[in-house]
Amino acid sequence: MLGEREEDVFTKKPAEKRRLGEPTGAFKGAAWGALLIGVSSYLIGLYNAGMELNEKGYYIVLLILGLYSAVSLQKAVRDRDEGMKVTNLYYGISWFALISAIALMAIGLFNAGSIDLSEKGFYGISFVLSLFAVVTVQKNVRDTEEAKDMGE
Repeated sequence: MLGEREEDVFTKKPAEKRRLGEPTGAFKGAAWGALLIGVSSYLIGLYNAGMELNEKGYYIVLLILGLYSAVSLQKAVRDRDEGMKVTNLYYGISWFALISAIALMAIGLFNAGSIDLSEKGFYGISFVLSLFAVVTVQKNVRDTEEAKDMGE
């Protein structure tokens, strides 16, 4: 190390090739990783739970509703912000669906007497992580597509 020139010791990493406005690969990977961890841990927890099948089905449907409504609301909010036409009905339904999914999850976990408090917390956190991650993944997909369109 002694006697080496400083630029040999501290070489620069080549710049990542990406378009203006496109998220970095690390950010995209982190978002997809968070989504995979949130959804898979939620589903593995349900698979291993000692609940009746109808209870498991309820929580799976809530996850699906929550993920879809979070993506839908994110798109509607962003479209409106960018001046695109979004009807008030669609915008309202998107909000209603997301609030309903979160409220039904909270009510379901609050009233679930058959599962421990720690398990309730596990499902709640996995659900929230999944919602946040799916919004981030949707944003990254859209930003990547817009960056590709601008580069052409």
